[in-house]
Order: sequence, then structure tokens, then C-alpha cells
Amino acid sequence: MSEHSDQSVQGPRAPFVVAHRGASAERPEHTLAAYELALEEGADGVECDVRLTRDGHLVCVHDRTVDRTSSGSGLVSELTLAELKELDFGDGTPAGVLTLSELIGLVLDWRSRPTKLFIETKHPVRYGSLVENKVLAELQRFGIATPASAAHSRAVVMSFAATAVWRIRRAAPLLPTVLLGESSRYLGGSAATTVGATAVGPSVKTLRDHPDLVDKAAAAGRATYCWTVDEPDDIQLCADLGVSWVATNHPGRAKAVLANR
Repeated sequence: MSEHSDQSVQGPRAPFVVAHRGASAERPEHTLAAYELALEEGADGVECDVRLTRDGHLVCVHDRTVDRTSSGSGLVSELTLAELKELDFGDGTPAGVLTLSELIGLVLDWRSRPTKLFIETKHPVRYGSLVENKVLAELQRFGIATPASAAHSRAVVMSFAATAVWRIRRAAPLLPTVLLGESSRYLGGSAATTVGATAVGPSVKTLRDHPDLVDKAAAAGRATYCWTVDEPDDIQLCADLGVSWVATNHPGRAKAVLANR
């Protein structure tokens, strides 16, 4: 059995439901309202993208700029946290941008059940490896950077950049990681092995075209994280194939589809 067969992302049953940027089909993405709704709907995990502000804070924003998702404009990397906090991100609150610290606190304080936090680092960015270093420092501050075992980790770090995954694996070997990608060749080949990813993350389109990816990943001791799975037929497909985690904008609906299987 591969050294990666630790069920670090997979767990005892599949698939688990991850709220992609929160319950983002019903609430503005990456807002406190979106994540609170996802947790209320029973999501097993929540996903966020993180970027660094000009003054070194990790914030939950997908795009390089805030133009699409907020009342402001400009590059995240050129704005301070204080400036980002003044913007309206669509949830009608004066809180401004959501920081990774605030999201970690929400997830860890959610007492009804343990929920995993899937953190995607974006690349290429001007700050390079500092993003992963800051993520690990923040997880360390909350006491979840070095779990007793990968299977019980409360955090998972993901990236489309193989170098980012490698940095996390090297610095925090028990922290689960996902190598994201669109190409079945990339995910099923040597890249995941080289960087030591504990899971691979194909898009649902890639999975439809290459359903054998799940078995190939399992044979190498890796779990599968599939994104972004919104249609009931695709949720069923992921369940039939044995996908470990499905990322969806509709966590409540995905839970209902799986419950009725």
C-alpha cells in the first residue's frame, strides 16, 4: 500500500460535501453569510481561495482583483486589509473582506460537528511562496498545522501549482494536500507523486471524460476531490465512482441528493 494511503482527505465514507466558497449559489461568495449558510445546511467541509494583501494579511478572494465581487476595484495584492474592510462584498454587512483567520475561527467554533477547511492558494502571485508560509503560520496559530494524524486534520491545503503543494508537504507532512488540475494526464501521472499530494482534484468535466481517474488515484493511495459539482447527475456520478469529496455551490442540495441515493 502506498505511503499516501492514510485516508487523509477521504475518510470512512464518500463522497463528503464541500461548500465551494461557501453556499455561493445562494449567498455572495467568500462572505461570512455564505459560510454560515453552508454550515447550517450540513456541509462536511468548506472551501476558500486565499490571497495576500499589501500588508501581509490572508483574505478570502478568488480573483486577482476585487472588481467582480466587491464595490471597489484594484488588485488584492496592492490593497491593505483596512482598505479591503471598507468595501462591500455583497452580503450587506460592514465587515468587508473575510480574512482566513475569521473563517478558521468560524469553522473551529462550529460545535454541531467537525468540519474540514479546504484552503486553495492561488498562483502565480507576486508574493510567491510567502502565501504558503503565511497559511501554515495561521494554521499553527490556531493549533491545526500539525495534526496528530492526517486523517483527523481539520485543514487541507490545495493548489493548481505543484510547487505550492510540495512546499506544504515538505513543511507539514501530516497536513493533507490536493493537487488540482484540469488534465487527467497531469493528475494521473508523475506530478502528484513527485510533490507527495495526498489527493488529486479534477474538474467534474475532466472526471466525466476520464472516470478511471478515481480508481487510478485510489491505486496510488490518493483520495479524489472533484470540483465544481452542482448538477444532481454529476453528484450521482461522483458517488458511483467513489469520489471522496465533491465541491459544490449548492451544499444543501448536494447533501439531499446523496441522502436520497
